[in-house]
Amino acid sequence: MRVIEVKEFGGPVVLEVREAADPVPGPGEVVIAVAAADTLFVETRIRAGEAKAFFDTRPPYIPGGGGAGEVIAAGTDVDPAWVGRHAIASVANGGYADQVAAPLENVLPLPDGLGPKDAAALLHDGVTALRIFEGTEVKAGDTVLVVGATGGMGVLLVQLAHAQGARVVAAARGARKLELARELGADVVLNYSEPDWTAEILGKADVVFDGVGDRIGLAAFAATRDGGTFSAHGSTLGGFTAVDPPEAERRGITLRGIQDVQISKPERLRLLADALEKAAEGVFKPVIGQTFPLERAADAHKAIEDRTVFAKTLLLP
Repeated sequence: MRVIEVKEFGGPVVLEVREAADPVPGPGEVVIAVAAADTLFVETRIRAGEAKAFFDTRPPYIPGGGGAGEVIAAGTDVDPAWVGRHAIASVANGGYADQVAAPLENVLPLPDGLGPKDAAALLHDGVTALRIFEGTEVKAGDTVLVVGATGGMGVLLVQLAHAQGARVVAAARGARKLELARELGADVVLNYSEPDWTAEILGKADVVFDGVGDRIGLAAFAATRDGGTFSAHGSTLGGFTAVDPPEAERRGITLRGIQDVQISKPERLRLLADALEKAAEGVFKPVIGQTFPLERAADAHKAIEDRTVFAKTLLLP
């Protein structure tokens, strides 16, 4: 089979295709023929060597936290009925591959009617979106600002807030992305590339989901009402929003951050199962903006880094 390997930290070019032996399932494992593999912005930072303080991943390694497809083999102690089922697997690394072996405890069957691409799009973003959303206790009638509203997770947060009955304000950059936000249920759209983009909602947002960070995140923090909640979970501009804690305390604003999505494996699987069911029921509608064949993983990373991607990016082995 083919895998994508990082032999050394560096630019997208270090993502190289190589041949590897097909995985053999060990006790309690299944092997999935990957139809769609998830990609994340953070994987580009790890590959570049810019996340060593947060992740212990070191070359050589195969990126990717998992994917979805058909179970083609099962360990001797696994129910053979798993073979032939469509499933999704979460792994520490190794998802950028034609096949992946995973312990059954990290595998979930796909609900009827849910395809592998939509499932893969929810593998991480669905889990994180639900975790972040649950922690903010959004209520019907709240004004909710989603910054980075058309990223892989942003589209899900817009849908969750809309389904909860909130007034959704979506912030993104460019006409195409703003139109998508409206289609997903946003009541107001704001172009954060424009000066004073928060003027309309300054100090009025009950809950802010900041998926961008840096200066955009600071502007979003100013849009949070006194006594509101500010959740900073993204850093696509290079760093998480550096909110001044005394200022937040003075204004009675509850701060939430990336530390609030550090969850146990059982909790992660619970949230993933919930995300898959929400997609099967139509509450979640993952938006897959672009796909790349496995061998073009370097092009996928470059597009993500250049911020030319739209919503979710997948690799299709």
